[in-house]
Amino acid sequence: MEIGIFGAVIIGIVVLLLLLLRMKIPAFISLLIASIVTGLLAGLDGEAIIKTIQSGMGGTLGFVATVVGLGAIFGGILEKTNSANIIAQKLLGLTGEKRAPLAMMITGFFVAIPVFFDVGFIILFPILHALHKKTGKSIVHYAVPLLAGLAVTHACIPPTPGPIAVAEIIGASLAWVIVLGFIIGIPMAYVGGILYGKYIGNKIDIQLTDDVESEVEASNFKHTFGRIIWIILMPIILIILGTIIKQEYFSFTSIISDDYLIIDGATLDQLIILLGHPFSALIIANLLAWYLLGKSNGLTSEQLVDISSKSLYPAGIIILVTGAGGVYKQTLVDTGAGELLATALQSWGLGIVFFAFLSATLVRVLQGSATVAMITAAGLVAPLLSSYDLSGGQLACLVIAISSGATMASHLNDSGFWLVKEYLKLTEKQGFRIWTAASTVIGLTGAILSSIAFYLL
Repeated sequence: MEIGIFGAVIIGIVVLLLLLLRMKIPAFISLLIASIVTGLLAGLDGEAIIKTIQSGMGGTLGFVATVVGLGAIFGGILEKTNSANIIAQKLLGLTGEKRAPLAMMITGFFVAIPVFFDVGFIILFPILHALHKKTGKSIVHYAVPLLAGLAVTHACIPPTPGPIAVAEIIGASLAWVIVLGFIIGIPMAYVGGILYGKYIGNKIDIQLTDDVESEVEASNFKHTFGRIIWIILMPIILIILGTIIKQEYFSFTSIISDDYLIIDGATLDQLIILLGHPFSALIIANLLAWYLLGKSNGLTSEQLVDISSKSLYPAGIIILVTGAGGVYKQTLVDTGAGELLATALQSWGLGIVFFAFLSATLVRVLQGSATVAMITAAGLVAPLLSSYDLSGGQLACLVIAISSGATMASHLNDSGFWLVKEYLKLTEKQGFRIWTAASTVIGLTGAILSSIAFYLL
């Protein structure tokens, strides 16, 4: 029976969702099985499928594994040296209690650059709880802005794994993703965190009892706020500078005579391109964190090695899932499904930005994981790009659109939903009204803004 390429893709997606949702098979294995099923039904032979798995996995992980591993170690050092708490306390001191929700949003936004969503929420929760007890206001007023900041950065701004993986799969520049991630991400967090947080905080009064630690524990780590922010921003600045020079938007040879430089301008350009690559930038960030946050506060090399090793455990799962997402993408490319989908999109009048957002939203709602939703959607979108002539900015907008869809509607099948529910002592209904609704507002805001930016760039 001839089912065609479209039929093969649809059956492959159904198999993927059944494996994830009904049989609870790990995403890594599920994506590989779905790729094999799609390839077989689309007419690839066994040898071709094995080559597709090898090329898809290798092509994706050659970049992603290195960046995710370095980012995980960096985040682990920041977590264990109390750096996130120091950022939060400083921002609260600057804004005061009246603007504390804004301070919590900003804290979440910056802390989640190197730290995973759930880790960031856990390590910042004592501050959240202390602020709630001090003011007597519903903890929702402060929790939703914090969660919004964490969720947006986790989904939209490298070096978190999701946007790195999506950017690699669809071929977007990380520098563009970082810039647009900030430009679009801040309004996303503000609308979903501050505006919706204020609205729902006035509707639902959640008062936590004293069975939760209400004071931030004293720490032996004495680094300054400025030092921490400088270390966090350093890799981002280097990546942006490296990309600017690589894309020839700027060059030292064009503005400074070699007579004024120790090395010639061309060599300096190449040096900055090297330092601005995500590999180099994150290595530098790790070295700075190792010595300026760890060693300078008395941590031994053995302790720092232990922190680094433990930080890599969750990263390993993300790396494998990302690689399997690359296999899924390569299967769609090798079977020709990408070209057919692109033709269908054009004939239906369905824009690629909307398709990217919708794909991620559907996977997110059905199976829960934002990272899996992003990687799966990227695998569906990547084969379509050969039919479009997109700029670097437009590719970054697609990354943000996918990230927005993957942020949508956190609910019962999302571990983040249960984390929020348990820490805030919510019922399931309250969880829906507070966090499911807030995450949906965040996602829709991102979809609208990324669509506008796509057509402006």
